[in-house]
Amino acid sequence: MSTPRARRHARRNQRSELLGRILIAVPALFLALALIGSGGLVFVIGVLVVGVIGMHELFAMYPRAHPVRLAGFLSLAGLLLGAYYGGPSAVLLAAVASLPVLFLLTLLQERPRAGALGLTLLAIFWIGLALAHAVLLRDRSHGGGLVLDVLIGTLASDTGAYIGGHLFGEHALAPRISPGKTVEGLLIGMICAVGGVWLAGRFQEWLPSEHALVLGVGIAALAPLGDLFESFIKRDAHVKDSGRIFGPHGGVLDRLDALMFALVVGYYIWQAYA
Repeated sequence: MSTPRARRHARRNQRSELLGRILIAVPALFLALALIGSGGLVFVIGVLVVGVIGMHELFAMYPRAHPVRLAGFLSLAGLLLGAYYGGPSAVLLAAVASLPVLFLLTLLQERPRAGALGLTLLAIFWIGLALAHAVLLRDRSHGGGLVLDVLIGTLASDTGAYIGGHLFGEHALAPRISPGKTVEGLLIGMICAVGGVWLAGRFQEWLPSEHALVLGVGIAALAPLGDLFESFIKRDAHVKDSGRIFGPHGGVLDRLDALMFALVVGYYIWQAYA
């Protein structure tokens, strides 16, 4: 049974961790807003840099797999440029073309392995396709606002789940994957995601309330799954964080894991309304 002193210490640690998250999130959010507002090739290049860092983090988790880094980075660039210049059909073409390119580059390795091919494909389809959907979404009418809405919903989901879990969490959500996540945190995060997107929509006259609610529900459902997906990858790799670019608060994948799934569902929900 914990003592009052231990509980006070735990609360101080939680406050310190929350403050650290905010200090990391604020400048990152300003940078994201600048990229979203710029659009065009500036946005594509910014997303490419983020994707390269994310792929590097994933590859570093499994050094013994000897991933084909060049194939991963080339495929990422192809997916993003295809999304920007050609749209969904070009993204599909780039995704299909990535497999033979990956296979040929795998054969050039000193010891070609199926594991290397599989890990690189994971990077292409998890990170590359998600970020290609970010470019597709940004290129739509009101694309800047749409990407911002997805970002707001994802941040609201993550923040609500974190605070709600610490305040009310009692029932573990997925103890074998991420012991710290709770059912209560999940539900509060989902409510925050829907509410955040709906509230953002009230400042966007082109986004009807019912559309904002559906978009929020989609993000609320998929963002936690994206978070769990990355937790599964890290647990399998026996690492705590994907990287150190944000210091004690992890790497790019740690901060964008939920967004990877939310961007995709956000694009297809809006596509259904277009």
